[in-house]
Amino acid sequence: MTPLSRLRLALVGIVLLVAMVVLSACPGAAPTQPAQPAAPAQPAQPAQPAQPAQPTPTPVPPTPTPVPPTPTPVPQPVTLTIATGTDIENLNIHTVTSSPSFTVLEHIYETLFYMNPEGQLEPLLAESITPNEDGSFTLKLRQGVTFSDGTPFNAAVVKANLDWVLNPDNKATFRFLIDRIQEVVVVDDYTVNLKLSGPFAPLPAHLSHGALAMVHPDLLAQGSEAMAANAVGTGPFLLDSWKRDEAVTLKKNPNYWGKPATVDTVVFKVVKEDGARLVEVEAGTADVAVRVPPIEAERLDADPNINVITTPGLRTIYIFFNVTAEPFTDPRVRQAVNYAVDKEAIVNELFAGAARVSDAPFAPPIFGYAPQTPYPRDVAKAKQLLADAGIAPGTKVVLYHPTGRYVQDALVADAVRSQLREVGLEVELKTLEWPQYVPTVRKPKPENDVQFAMLGWSTPTMDADYALYALFHSSQHPPGFNGAFYSNPKVDELLDGARTNPDQEARKQAYAEAIRLIWEDAPWLFLYSEVQKTAVRSNVEGFVVHPNERMIATYATKK
Repeated sequence: MTPLSRLRLALVGIVLLVAMVVLSACPGAAPTQPAQPAAPAQPAQPAQPAQPAQPTPTPVPPTPTPVPPTPTPVPQPVTLTIATGTDIENLNIHTVTSSPSFTVLEHIYETLFYMNPEGQLEPLLAESITPNEDGSFTLKLRQGVTFSDGTPFNAAVVKANLDWVLNPDNKATFRFLIDRIQEVVVVDDYTVNLKLSGPFAPLPAHLSHGALAMVHPDLLAQGSEAMAANAVGTGPFLLDSWKRDEAVTLKKNPNYWGKPATVDTVVFKVVKEDGARLVEVEAGTADVAVRVPPIEAERLDADPNINVITTPGLRTIYIFFNVTAEPFTDPRVRQAVNYAVDKEAIVNELFAGAARVSDAPFAPPIFGYAPQTPYPRDVAKAKQLLADAGIAPGTKVVLYHPTGRYVQDALVADAVRSQLREVGLEVELKTLEWPQYVPTVRKPKPENDVQFAMLGWSTPTMDADYALYALFHSSQHPPGFNGAFYSNPKVDELLDGARTNPDQEARKQAYAEAIRLIWEDAPWLFLYSEVQKTAVRSNVEGFVVHPNERMIATYATKK
């Protein structure tokens, strides 16, 4: 390229550059966009058929948040605490003697029959008892009953228990209840034949007594010591624990054959002092308090949290004289003591009228009752009788008595002491705890040196045979229940005849004559019959106070 050509080319570049600068500086001028290619033609869409009108949907409420169901309340275990005045003797129901012991043990053990509070005999482990022409009795047993460990109850169990009681070597306390049975025969699994030595009118009633309850055959075979320390029965409760002089605790039997108990635990708490028992029930640490002093009953009943239950009693309180020990060998001395003691004053002042002066050796509701004229208080006559018997003023005697076993027992003993001093007898009081008391006052000869002693006797069979035979027949001297060592051949004859005679009217006549003779012989200081007063918290229902002094907690409830 020539120089001229190069010059021309440079001038052209400059011109183009200036033009570009000028154009870029002009406002509103948009750069020219390159042409876009045309969009391809779309094929025609076929016509869509008309859609039917859709209904307006019903609004759906929002799903609520799930609420967990209310849990079913779990029933809380029910414990019933009974403040009792004395501990049990032991756990052997065939040998104990006291109502407190039977009250506890009859929640574990059951009898063949049950004597209800109205005095009617009901089936329990036995369904029936039928007299036979040969003088025997046939028992038909309830089927489907088991002991708490599942062992079946049957005729063999009944035979084993009755044979144990009948065996003199076992020293069963209430053997006299069935001592006319010569043989117990198993007929089949649920039938027993009782062969007797002769007619025995009170037998059906006697079979309702707790001392004839059915003990587990294995425990029975282990003997008295094992039964005294253990308890296995067919009843609605099991033994949980026994702390001597503190409490016996029972728990519900989950395998009970009958209607289950409504109480899970029952505690029989030993509270010996009357006032302390009242404090327990007032504070609510006990649900029940036994043997409320009558003078406190009105005050307690005014508390809206407490109900005082009054139950006519079957128990007679007495002081027996050892008729083989001086000075009570002379009936004039025994009669003098009866004239010296003011029973009316004791009933009115210590019991506020909630007791009944004795006019027989047992209470009116019992079959065979025949009232006598009570010994009135006559100090002059008492002194004369003592003088006639050669008893010098100031003669010393020892009176044994329990405390906490009977209502106001220690106060009654002190009242007797005070009144006998007025006729010239100096009385020393000797108090023993209940477990030691009974063995002491019922020692056999020659160990027994007790002069006179307080006791009580209830008649759960509701028959005079139980009330009189055990206490006045010469065959029942200690260690039997005839603590007085009383013997009267005519009384023996009458009592023997009455228990073997099926004629109820003839039995009544025999008992009336026996009572008349006993009243004259005065082997007892005849005192009074009790009326039971029991304090129960008002939230407790279904607790039973039986006239025979049993406290039955099985179907109690607490609100």
